Amino acid sequence: MFPRLSNPEIRKLKAAAQRMKATFKVGKAGLSPQFLQSVDEGLKHHELIKVKFDEFKEQKKELAPMLAEKTSSHLIMQVGNVVVLYRQKPEAPTEPVT
Repeated sequence: MFPRLSNPEIRKLKAAAQRMKATFKVGKAGLSPQFLQSVDEGLKHHELIKVKFDEFKEQKKELAPMLAEKTSSHLIMQVGNVVVLYRQKPEAPTEPVT
């Protein structure tokens, strides 16, 4: 899988997420392949994103870990109808100096 985050890292990510607005909203389609693909794209550009559950509020406790698993991200926190996901950007390959 991917490495576990340390407690200081999680605290830092939670603090950064406090100032963010929800980037994605789970609507009537739920965790459709298109929604999962857009969240995956969002994580490629931004390591930390917020997802708000507009629909499926009763199932959010089951869906949030599933969303993190399907997008290969960490579920940082879940507050109310909002979850915060984190996926570290891959290291950019460095070109050898010739």
